Amino acid sequence: MSASEPTVRPPAAPRRRMGAHVYSRPPEPVYFPEAEEVPETNRHLELRTALYLILKRELAQVATLGSDQFVYWDPRSAKKRLAPDAFVRLGVPHRTFRTWKTWLHGAPDLGVEIVSESDEGEPDWDEKLERYRAAGIREVVRFHPDDRIRPIRIWDALDGDLVERAPDDPDLCACEALGLWWTVVEDPSVGPMLRLARDREGRELLPTPDEAEAKAREAEAKAREAEAKTREAEAKAREANEKLQAEVAALRAELAQAKGKRRTRR
Repeated sequence: MSASEPTVRPPAAPRRRMGAHVYSRPPEPVYFPEAEEVPETNRHLELRTALYLILKRELAQVATLGSDQFVYWDPRSAKKRLAPDAFVRLGVPHRTFRTWKTWLHGAPDLGVEIVSESDEGEPDWDEKLERYRAAGIREVVRFHPDDRIRPIRIWDALDGDLVERAPDDPDLCACEALGLWWTVVEDPSVGPMLRLARDREGRELLPTPDEAEAKAREAEAKAREAEAKTREAEAKAREANEKLQAEVAALRAELAQAKGKRRTRR
């Protein structure tokens, strides 16, 4: 470079922090509601609560979970929202929150909708599915407890779209987000219930808190029973040993007595 050519200098770093300037107007904050009054049947409440508690018991150490809280995906619009019956965001241990904002916390990995009679005032399914697509949720599960033919339908995020799995997909009920399997179990109080299992056949179900507590009580009772049997066996062993020692002592005494008689005769 010749001496006559100007020296190119990098732009100077800003001396003032953002927000320290004079602006034409203050920012307009967007209000994001935390709740909205909507009707919910008792059956729907029990189905979604059971699923949420199952998920929380299994995943609370590795995921944050929500149920019926608003999920917002546009920081400029409070109308762009969803309220899944259950949703999971992997990678962060569970914590409490009021609303879920994807621009702060990322999109949920899984969203679940349970169809209910109270959905009559809700957007139709195609519109709701479009909201799930816009929110970036990568696996969407729709459970219809009264549909005996196709109670479970699943959509996966593919190339910016949500595409439904075909009914004849051999892995239709795979929960890819969690590495588990969806299944339907008949509950005596609420009827068909959406559950998760560790195996394809749905034999190894993730337990509800009540089931887990019942299993714990059963295991504790079996442990106490086994301990009691062990103590009983130990007591019988001690009794048998004491009896044997007494018999040995008696035999020794007889033997000593017999030896004494032989000495006397001599």
